[in-house]
Amino acid sequence: MSLQPVSENKSFGGWHRQYQHDSAVLNCRMRFAIYLPPQASADNPVPVLYWLSGLTCTDENFMQKAGAQRLAAELGIAIVAPDTSPRGEGVADAPGQYDLGQGAGFYVNATQQPWATHYRMYDYIVEELPALIEAEFSVSQRRAIAGHSMGGHGALVIALRNAQRYCSVSAFSPISNPVNCPWGQKAFTAYLGEDQSAWQAYDASVLMAASKATLPVLVDQGEADTFLQEQLQPEALEQAAQRSGFALTLRRQPGYDHSYYFIASFIEEHLRFHARYLQQA
Repeated sequence: MSLQPVSENKSFGGWHRQYQHDSAVLNCRMRFAIYLPPQASADNPVPVLYWLSGLTCTDENFMQKAGAQRLAAELGIAIVAPDTSPRGEGVADAPGQYDLGQGAGFYVNATQQPWATHYRMYDYIVEELPALIEAEFSVSQRRAIAGHSMGGHGALVIALRNAQRYCSVSAFSPISNPVNCPWGQKAFTAYLGEDQSAWQAYDASVLMAASKATLPVLVDQGEADTFLQEQLQPEALEQAAQRSGFALTLRRQPGYDHSYYFIASFIEEHLRFHARYLQQA
């Protein structure tokens, strides 16, 4: 699983780098970005925050727009930003549809053709990518996960299903109840089929309602988000936490929308939140 360097930029004393690699899980070539803070060395492996981006995004959006590197350098945290789906010639797509296909993997393991051959983003994020990162870079096995919109959905689902693998999870504007919103229903029907019982395993509200985990969770939602009522439905996540007694922190931020201006405004608080748990002995 050799890495091919794509780009390299020094940032706040550390390094932002992009790599390509052949994914055995996704059956295609994938790209990811990693920010390694100046503290990272063979003698000092640093913890990692995995960032999952939203619809239409690549590994570049967060790294270029969120302004996370300064604080990651201060805190000594690496950041890994994978792509949002498999890509390339021969990979199934839905031309003209931003919410299905390439750029819209939804972090699930697809079971339906033509998607099942490549669209196994859940296994890629949970197993293959961390194994690669931990083998090739000066990082530890202390992991946190975060994301935005579709990526917030992915981060919450992955953390709730694998609480032992992560120290903490946070999300901006997550798709909180995809089984009950148009984005989720469209993607899940295509990737997972008509049997809605299979969808439950990828719905953060369903998982949180039944969860016995004690994982720290922080969610920020902008109140001026145009997708708030139809697609995001944070109230479903709140109700799920109330049913299970889950210690969810969900903050509604007046005036903020769905953009990276929102993420950049609160990313410092999210990184400091994760640092509290990543750096515990």
